[in-house]
Amino acid sequence: MKKSNDVLSKEVIEGLKWEPLLNSNNIEVSVHDGTVTLSGAVDNYNNKKQAEQTVKHISGVKSVIDNVEVKLSASSIRNDTDITSSVIKALKEKWAIPNHRVTVTVKDGWVTLGGILHWNFQRKAADNAIRYLDGVRGVIDEIKIQAEIRNEIEKEIVEKALTRSWILDINNIKVRVDGKTIFLSGFVSSLFQKEEAERIAWDTTGVWYVDNELIVEFD
Repeated sequence: MKKSNDVLSKEVIEGLKWEPLLNSNNIEVSVHDGTVTLSGAVDNYNNKKQAEQTVKHISGVKSVIDNVEVKLSASSIRNDTDITSSVIKALKEKWAIPNHRVTVTVKDGWVTLGGILHWNFQRKAADNAIRYLDGVRGVIDEIKIQAEIRNEIEKEIVEKALTRSWILDINNIKVRVDGKTIFLSGFVSSLFQKEEAERIAWDTTGVWYVDNELIVEFD
């Protein structure tokens, strides 16, 4: 059943307060037709990401607009040179990330990641590696995925992979393949399902891009 804006707003606020490490007092919530907009401020980048992820797991949420700012305490502010060194070190310590393939630039605490990786999970690992670092205000992801394996992507293989997930109803999901791109369309019943379908598609051998056009719709 579709939730009213007031009901969903209340549940989002309660969900944010439930997170033990997230100080949600300075996060503002507005809801319109299933779209949740977060604004206000938190004191580190990890809390910004945590707030967004928390909301995405709440039933009734169709999409999240994250306008939360990171306002660092005086003790957490660092210059861009120090942040760059910390980011490079953190990336090197992650075995999943070929450090010679990721470029790092930092301006006013904003980290821009560039370069080419073979898998999307490597791109996710790069973001996760730096989300806890002091001084980081945000991450701009400009990494491109170019699969090392040049296999042709078969639509049936993607569909079988989606079928193996117990949370997805493959009957409501359409898959189209064009070269190295996988297109997902149709309907799912939660934002979590939409992201799970995209994650599975990204794990396909040979994929360079996933266009997720799935619509979140509730009974």
